[in-house]
Parts: sequence; structure tokens; C-alpha cells
Amino acid sequence: MEQRFSRESRCYKTSRIFPTDVNNHNTLFGGKLMAYIDDIASIAATKHCRQTVVTASTDSVDFLHPIRPTDSVSLEAYVTWTGNTSMEVFVKVIKEDLYNGERKIAATSFLTFVAFGENNRPAPVPIVIPETEEEIKLHETAPARAEIRKLRRIESKSLANFLTLNNPWE
Repeated sequence: MEQRFSRESRCYKTSRIFPTDVNNHNTLFGGKLMAYIDDIASIAATKHCRQTVVTASTDSVDFLHPIRPTDSVSLEAYVTWTGNTSMEVFVKVIKEDLYNGERKIAATSFLTFVAFGENNRPAPVPIVIPETEEEIKLHETAPARAEIRKLRRIESKSLANFLTLNNPWE
């Protein structure tokens, strides 16, 4: 089976926060940050498998510190774990105050992507090899997150059986 290092999928994105990006608390809209996260994570997943990918789940987005218009926001993403056709991607969000240089981890996120081959079916992905202390820790703890994902998906499917498609405005 093909193998790739976590570092081979690592990618970065830095953005400035503008007045149109903030909510009524003058902090970055959560949805805007979530879009940045999904974008950079999809790039990391694609770099790892060199195939088309789709987001299978966003496990979490943990907002740790507000991001303000005086900050820049940098995202770092890389593949931490792989299954047969799926990949877990970790995204670290760092805010930097542009006036004093103070940096903090503002958010973290885990997402799962599935690779698709030419026949538009799930396709095998290379095994990921962690190297740094951070990569190894995330790789070692990934099976527990995968089990939680599996249980959450079962619960979601069960719940969907009870949900209605009624439109109250019709």
C-alpha cells in the first residue's frame, strides 16, 4: 500500500479580517471561519490522496479565542489518519494581532474526507505516516475520534427516520 508523510499534505492559508467578515460582537463570523476550515482541509486531503475528495463530516470546530478585525487568521491543515478510503484532517487556526504580534490558537477542527476515483466511487488512499510529536499524538488518538464519528453517524441516521419533510409555509 502506498504511504505518504503528514507533512506532504500540510498546507497554509492566511487571511485578513475585514469589517464585512465580522458579526455584531465585532468578531469573525463562525460560518466564515468554518468555510475557511473546509477549504484548507479539502486541499490537505487532496494533496494526500491526489484524487477528488468530498467532506464526509466536520467532527468539531472548537472556537477558543475570538478573532477580531485587528487580527490576521492563519490556518494550518494536514492529514492525521487514514482509513481505506477516508482521511481525517486536522486544522489549527492561529490568530495574530497585527499591531502587537501576539499569537494564539483561536480554534481547532477535525474533518473527515472520502476520496473518489475515476468511476465516482470511494477509492483507496495512501497510509499516512506521522513524524512530529504533534502529528504522532493526533495519529495515536485518531481511532478514538473515528469510533465517536461512527456512533454519531448511527445516531444521526436513526434521528433522520423521525424527522419530517413538512414545510410549515406551504
